[in-house]
Amino acid sequence: MVISIIGVLVVLTNIVVQVLKKLTWDRLPTNVLAVVVSMVLTLVVFFSYCQIKAIAVVWYMVAAAVVMGFMVSYAAMFGFDKLKEALAQINKQ
Repeated sequence: MVISIIGVLVVLTNIVVQVLKKLTWDRLPTNVLAVVVSMVLTLVVFFSYCQIKAIAVVWYMVAAAVVMGFMVSYAAMFGFDKLKEALAQINKQ
């Protein structure tokens, strides 16, 4: 289940970053924007899940959510670039 949540967060991060990239007019590096967006989305989803399920939030759960946020940002930054390269190679052939 965690893998599917990470996948959804990666897709949402890519969408939000693409929209915000147009609004920031390249004043903010895209990688920094991706880390910020992924952290915000991951922590919002984490705290929302804890609120819905009535789970008491403990410090190590927040630390795990932050680590998951970094994983989401890494996948969003480098996964999208690799996908773009693969599509470019397919279009050249």
